[in-house]
Amino acid sequence: QYQGLFGRSTNEVLQLYSAHGQQQTLQRNSVVTQLHRAIQRLKQDLKSLHSFALELSKDFQHQCKTYLYQVLTVVQRLQLQNEAMQSKAHRSCISDIGNIRVHCRIRPLLPFDTAAGHTVPQDRQRNISEKVAYAADDETVLVKCNRPGHTSINKTFQFERVYSASESQDTVFADVAPLLTSLLDGYNVCIMAYGQTGSGKTYTMLGPQLEKNPAFFTEDESELGIIPRATQEVFRLISEKPPGSYWVEVSVVEVYNNEIFDLLAKDSCGRVYGVKRDVVTTREGKSDVPLLTYETVENASEFLHLVKKGLQLRVRNPTLVHAHSSRSHLVVTLTITTTVYGDNFGISWEDELTSQKLNKEVSCTVPQKIRENKSTFSSRASSPASSETTEKLKQIKARLQLVDLAGSECVGMSGVTGTALRETSFINRSLAALADVLAAIAEQRSHVPYRNSKLTHLLQDAVGGDAKLLVILCISPDQKYLAESMQSLGFGTRARQVQRGQVKKKNLSVPSKAK
Repeated sequence: QYQGLFGRSTNEVLQLYSAHGQQQTLQRNSVVTQLHRAIQRLKQDLKSLHSFALELSKDFQHQCKTYLYQVLTVVQRLQLQNEAMQSKAHRSCISDIGNIRVHCRIRPLLPFDTAAGHTVPQDRQRNISEKVAYAADDETVLVKCNRPGHTSINKTFQFERVYSASESQDTVFADVAPLLTSLLDGYNVCIMAYGQTGSGKTYTMLGPQLEKNPAFFTEDESELGIIPRATQEVFRLISEKPPGSYWVEVSVVEVYNNEIFDLLAKDSCGRVYGVKRDVVTTREGKSDVPLLTYETVENASEFLHLVKKGLQLRVRNPTLVHAHSSRSHLVVTLTITTTVYGDNFGISWEDELTSQKLNKEVSCTVPQKIRENKSTFSSRASSPASSETTEKLKQIKARLQLVDLAGSECVGMSGVTGTALRETSFINRSLAALADVLAAIAEQRSHVPYRNSKLTHLLQDAVGGDAKLLVILCISPDQKYLAESMQSLGFGTRARQVQRGQVKKKNLSVPSKAK
């Protein structure tokens, strides 16, 4: 390396070193430039890779959402198909059983059955504390008929369901709940409690009565009766449907001394007081109460609040049999209006619901004018033949009637006099009229005497129409009430024999005249 420097001058040596240094500098600069270009290419490649990763992630998320939506759509469609199949199976089962069903509930022996002060006729004083009515099984009532001087006879009565004294309110309502599904399918439903006074009708329909104020319900939910439970179930079912496609109105009436009283009518100061109404028959042959008060409710709490107001006006009088004996028939009616768009008229309810839930093409909204009218006073046709239409939607109305009948009485047992005796006369006559109507229908007579009583005229569509009717017989197991229990069981047996034809729901293909 240094051999070439010998014999050279200092200047030449310096020039050679300078040239060599410049060459090395150029080489280093060249290497640095190449490295810089390589780094720039790497940065560009990294940026491109990052962009590709983002695009891939977005595409992956989009595909995941697409596949998830498709899976959810399939699952939802299968659920709707399953609901439709269950609904059809339910309606088929109810139709197979018949459109008048009779259940029997035997209450337990209670302290007032043997309380002092009860006047018992001579022919009933033997074994007055003996239990004679039993639930032999889920469908059979066994009654031991023991009378002085007569041979003991055991009689049996068959019903769709029999409840023993130990069965709870939950058990009773579990057999009632399926009928409420029919209500939202467009069928009318009526549930009534029948039996002698003190047999547990009001307990079955409303729940235990408070001693200080019988109009108020117990706070123990397990003790609630059919009326509050049915309302809660109806609003639960409605909450599962498209918002705004249903709304509910309530009316509360009592039939007292063969007169109908509107228990939700208000005076000029807004206070509720009973107003006498009349029942008429429309041109379509349906019963109707002109000017009856209907209040719109949006949940079960609002409904129960109105029912409590009505119950405070219901007539009660103490008797020897029952300290809070109801002296009138109570009829609570829920009118459920369903909105259906005109293009969907004639299709099945299940297909309409599937279209609303999956395609989201239609928003079923109730007209603002109707929703703002919280209380209406108008004549309404009875179940289920009421259909109204606007330019874009039609309304289908179904009714749920919950009836707590006044109890039949034996004057010798109840010890009533004066006004209470007159009340007993009207109660017994109205219940006899109800039995006459069922007998006329069972025998297919040309004339059915609905107008013999305001009660039967009011319940004409439920008893003789195309509503699904459930009668709950309430009987006492005590020997001293044997005659009254046998009368109730006989009534239930005759009711089971009534054949009214197939229950029908609203015919969607025939709209009424537009308002």
